[in-house]
Amino acid sequence: MTLVKISDDALALAGGADKLAKAFEAKGCEVHRTSSWGMQWLEPMVEIDGKGFGPATLDDVDAILDGSSDKGIGVIAEHPFIARQQRLTFARAGKTRPTSIDDYEDTGGWQAWKRVRTMEPAAVIEEVLASGLRGRGGAGFPTGIKWKTVAEAKSDRKYIVVNADEGDSGTFADRMLMEGDPYQLIEGMAIAAYAVGAQTAYIYTRSEYPHAIAKMEEAIRRAEPIISPLHMEVRMGAGAYVCGEETSLLNSLEGKRGEVRAKPPLPALEGFMGKPTVVNNVLTIAAIPHILAEGGAEEYARLGVDRSKGTMPIQLAGNIKHGGLFEVAFGLPLGELVNEIGGGTFTGKPVKAVQVGGPLGAYIHPDQFDLVFGYEEFAAADALIGHAGITVFDESVDMGEMARFAMEFCAAESCGKCTPCRIGAVRGVEVIDRIRTGGRQRDVLELRPQMHNTTKDKGREAAEEVGLLTDLCETMKFGSLCALGGFTPYPVMSALKHWPQDFFGESEVPAEMAE
Repeated sequence: MTLVKISDDALALAGGADKLAKAFEAKGCEVHRTSSWGMQWLEPMVEIDGKGFGPATLDDVDAILDGSSDKGIGVIAEHPFIARQQRLTFARAGKTRPTSIDDYEDTGGWQAWKRVRTMEPAAVIEEVLASGLRGRGGAGFPTGIKWKTVAEAKSDRKYIVVNADEGDSGTFADRMLMEGDPYQLIEGMAIAAYAVGAQTAYIYTRSEYPHAIAKMEEAIRRAEPIISPLHMEVRMGAGAYVCGEETSLLNSLEGKRGEVRAKPPLPALEGFMGKPTVVNNVLTIAAIPHILAEGGAEEYARLGVDRSKGTMPIQLAGNIKHGGLFEVAFGLPLGELVNEIGGGTFTGKPVKAVQVGGPLGAYIHPDQFDLVFGYEEFAAADALIGHAGITVFDESVDMGEMARFAMEFCAAESCGKCTPCRIGAVRGVEVIDRIRTGGRQRDVLELRPQMHNTTKDKGREAAEEVGLLTDLCETMKFGSLCALGGFTPYPVMSALKHWPQDFFGESEVPAEMAE
């Protein structure tokens, strides 16, 4: 009987993977539903004897089985997109059945957990520190320091909270991990709880991830005898982007309004229910089982560049030919990720801009494509790695409109706690509108044509508006309570810097900006 492997990842399901699986079963094949390899432009992909075919449709079933299909890509593991990766966090991607605890154990699962139980908690934390692991959710804070702070805090209860509220545009690694390798996340959470002395662990995820929620809950039930007495459960958010910020998330988890808390106190000291809490991203916790396996910390520390250690699951999305998940050690140039690995734009038009780090990440010009993928390197270029989502745009995009969207997004998603974010984003939309319309508001463009200014006046007013926008962004950047208001200036100012003509038109760019 022919064994056929087809992913049950949400993206594959959206492409018709369920119907495809039934079609192969009707032909007498044994079908295993596995995790996704992450080659998303080929989903749904069919695997037989290690060889891939995709994107497959119902019309391809007979040709795939009789060997005449033109959808073949050869041996999947040898495909350039896979062969060039350094998969640690996603080592099982495409290879195992997500909720099969036997598959997990047969591929090295629980080895780190068994080893950790023979160690002192402080020794576990020391290995995490030695690995150089930093938070994979945005800020890049050293994971071991956060764990050590919680471990040393005096309290009758402590908590582990995994931030799975993956709200950034162009990101899907958390979803893929929870849907494809849920036991790895469970093992990482159990190790974290052991290291800091926590009794309860929560996974806070978004309601838009029903498949991930279902798989995590099933996996938790099956893993209970292994991780006991740790209590673990999944909690579902209500769709607020700001709840990706750790203190807003904690408020939501407590049943309160999702708004930012002032810091200090830090969540590591007063977090969930006022108790010491480790708040880590999915990809941070999922890296732990590899790091705590024998020799894992040393191997992890050898990878990467400068203070950016280990690997990063990079998500290629937007207008890109080969969209998918690419895990690699830090240090690869951005241009290589976009043009060589990603294959350039899907449309075939030149790349105009790349946004890294979600809707609040800076827009990066192709002239900057030698930028090395690392936390400090991106910070030096006034950019963010964030959750490592790369969204590609071709030459047809209007960067002035994208800058306006950033302010509009912030205004819509602000929790309202602080003035720079709540008011600044609204004013930001208005200022950008005035710049783009020569001082005329959008809603009166057609009704008040007499408001056209002279070229000289428009140039002077434009320069003044740019100064106002710059001051406003400075206030938001340094005065906001959290990254929502603090990072919104990144896409706005980067778009204005690199593509001023999209704000003013070629003939109206102020002289000082055209230099």
